[in-house]
Amino acid sequence: MNRLLRNVMDKIKWNYLLAFWGNTLAVRSLGVTVGKDCRIYTRLFGGEPWLVSIGDHVAVGPNVEFMTHDGTGWLVSDERGRRHHYAPISIGNNVYIGANTCILPGVRIGNNVIIGAASLVNKSIPDNCVVTGSPAKYRISFDEFKQFALAHYPAESDMVGKTFRERVDSVVDRNPALSIRIPLG
Repeated sequence: MNRLLRNVMDKIKWNYLLAFWGNTLAVRSLGVTVGKDCRIYTRLFGGEPWLVSIGDHVAVGPNVEFMTHDGTGWLVSDERGRRHHYAPISIGNNVYIGANTCILPGVRIGNNVIIGAASLVNKSIPDNCVVTGSPAKYRISFDEFKQFALAHYPAESDMVGKTFRERVDSVVDRNPALSIRIPLG
């Protein structure tokens, strides 16, 4: 089967799985270990998805890339052949990974972690912290973020309306220029 046809077939299969199984089950069908109560909005698990494990209550934004191999070994070979480097990626519980983040091989992400959008995670991240940037760096503790969010973000009970849109519109920040920003150290 030529490559173009295979790509088309893969997309059809993926869309079928999403439509009938949902994101989490579709990702599990790739071989990724996924815990309970997760929201997965990416399918970028590389060629070795079985090397990725995701804990409970984890949200993974769109276009987050899990790289379980280092392709630079392709440049190095001798009489024994080309070199390969594969390493698992492990995500703890209660984790949020922002859109367009890249997680490199061998990274372990602890519990109660927030990773800001478009971050490059090239080192393991301990429990209870917020990291952002390229490369991702510690900004504040998870507890500091939690205190900030409890003080400044609208609560579910503040939302009014029958439809999802009405409920969101009732609490949306209409003047982002004046809104309070998370203190990132």
